[in-house]
Amino acid sequence: MFLLLPFDSLVVNLLGISITVLFTLLLVFIIVPAIFGVSFGIRKVYMKTLLKIFQWATLRIERGAKEKNHPLYKPYVNGIIAKEPTSLEEEIKEIRRSGSGKALDAPEFELSDIFYFCRKGIETIMDDEVTKRFSAEELESWNLLSRTNYNFQYISLRLTVLWGLGVLIRYCFLLPLRIALAFTGISLLVTGTTVVGYLPNGRCKEFLSKHVHLMCYRICVRALTAIITYHDRENRPRNGGICVANHTSPIDVIILASDGYYAMVGQIHGGLMGVIQRAMVKACPHVWFERSEVKDRHLVAKRLTEHVQDKSKLPILIFPEGTCINNTSVMMFKKGSFEIGATVYPVAIKYDPQFGDAFWNSSKYGMVTYLLRMMTSWAIVCSVWYLPPMTRQPEEDAVQFANRVKSAIARQGGLVDLLWDGGLKREKVKDAFKEEQQKLYSKMIVGNHEDRSRS
Repeated sequence: MFLLLPFDSLVVNLLGISITVLFTLLLVFIIVPAIFGVSFGIRKVYMKTLLKIFQWATLRIERGAKEKNHPLYKPYVNGIIAKEPTSLEEEIKEIRRSGSGKALDAPEFELSDIFYFCRKGIETIMDDEVTKRFSAEELESWNLLSRTNYNFQYISLRLTVLWGLGVLIRYCFLLPLRIALAFTGISLLVTGTTVVGYLPNGRCKEFLSKHVHLMCYRICVRALTAIITYHDRENRPRNGGICVANHTSPIDVIILASDGYYAMVGQIHGGLMGVIQRAMVKACPHVWFERSEVKDRHLVAKRLTEHVQDKSKLPILIFPEGTCINNTSVMMFKKGSFEIGATVYPVAIKYDPQFGDAFWNSSKYGMVTYLLRMMTSWAIVCSVWYLPPMTRQPEEDAVQFANRVKSAIARQGGLVDLLWDGGLKREKVKDAFKEEQQKLYSKMIVGNHEDRSRS
């Protein structure tokens, strides 16, 4: 029989006591409050403390940079080039007015017209409003994380010690705690929805399913130390409708589902995600598609229409952009969700990048790496606005309706409203966009020529 030495026995006892205390703290201060949807305010105190530390670190950097005569870099929030919202025809007429004495409606091609296209091309190269939406948002203050910009190059002994202390806290304390919470939330979600799935359909099953989902998502939110402020909760999505929101990260789903009860839409996956999907669909009518079905727009539209026509079913949660954007803008909404004819409940989500960058650059990071970055950041801080429900007007087509909803989300969230397709993240510009500009220029010349011929 192996006998432990006194020192080894002491270490084992201390380790056991530490684990017991840790799980007790998790249960009392995180899991139980998550079950009942309450908060002790610890995260807000934590956030305010971090803000003061960030402000001190930034001031120290600025002071050190001035002492060494290093220029400070400030990010351009609205771009480095001032652009006026004018049309192609107006700008070319302005060029002709200043460069030649010919009539502005002359049907001939003017050599000066080339300057318009040259200028647009150079503006796009210098300040591409699409590409920069798929990189991390620039910060105005240092958040003691590895990611930085040119403004935060000055390092002193105190800043280095502070950064090192932050690494220890994030990786040695917060990361294990968050992994334990995430494991707890996912385990309870799979177990709870599986058990609820065996109950007969009725109010009891619906009630239990709702609270199991909410409880587990709230635990997962705490696994990210997410501090969320919800606005205008009276506008929360209702049964038989579609909830649409701007898309920054996969955790958008957790952010919204921790405050509401939704039917998810997505492709069927394998592995752990597949286990979660199969468990969830037993307790709630989520809409999952096979890989071969996702590309069939008519089949997808039919399944969604059947779901929203049943007013007893949960609102569908959809992200019409189809890809993650860095939370500085809202890009083109796919029209499929707006052809169904259901009531649309817009939601605007705005993250605060000071505490951690929530944007998922799927071209650069895999899911595991991304989640590790999230769990080793300081916190995820965001605001969620529930906008009044919107319906499609008789004179609107699906594209116009989608643009109107997108504009409302961008305006509320303080985001830039862009018409570009988020698919440009991985694809080249479609020929249709180029042809549209060519047609506008051709119409300006040929149209004027035809008008003069008639006269």
